[in-house]
Amino acid sequence: MQTTNTTEQQIIEAARKIFMQRGLSGARMQDIADEAGINKAMLHYYYRSKDKLFEIVFAEAVQMLLGRVNAIFAGDMPWKEKIVAAIDNYITSISENPYLPLFVLHEINQNPERMVQQFLHGPLFPNLRAFMMELAEESAKGNIRKVDPLQLMISIISMCVFPFVAKPLLTGVFQMDSARFSAFMEERKSFVSSFVLNALEP
Repeated sequence: MQTTNTTEQQIIEAARKIFMQRGLSGARMQDIADEAGINKAMLHYYYRSKDKLFEIVFAEAVQMLLGRVNAIFAGDMPWKEKIVAAIDNYITSISENPYLPLFVLHEINQNPERMVQQFLHGPLFPNLRAFMMELAEESAKGNIRKVDPLQLMISIISMCVFPFVAKPLLTGVFQMDSARFSAFMEERKSFVSSFVLNALEP
């Protein structure tokens, strides 16, 4: 059984690398088999189609990117704490898996219909929608200034993701090494949280 698990893990790691480099449309099963160090027949034994393998890799990516944030939105902590915790966890998750944003963005542009279905039918969407409704209720009560919850969520995500997507530019222009960039993103957690909460003051 350990051999099976090891082989499956080799395949998933190889598929992740190939999909990252070439996307779904550009990847071939032979490329994945070669990267995993197995023959194509064995690859098909475990995963019969490229689409099925991609679904597994993409679901894993989304889970790593959004799993912890999803749990925060579903929790019962106050909305301010949810925002701070979500920002912290979002930046932490991407720091641990820096390939994720470009991977997801690439597939959104390549196959938007598939991505829409992945998000609509995934576990995150109901919790995100519920949190957006919570923000709308707080706005209606006058606890926060009137703001479109969708605009707010897109702004939060953008402020967290953009530095990772633009890392080659930022590190080059501002002469950051890897350690400095990591420290910058750690500082960004509190910066973005303060920025958002101050912007929501009524």
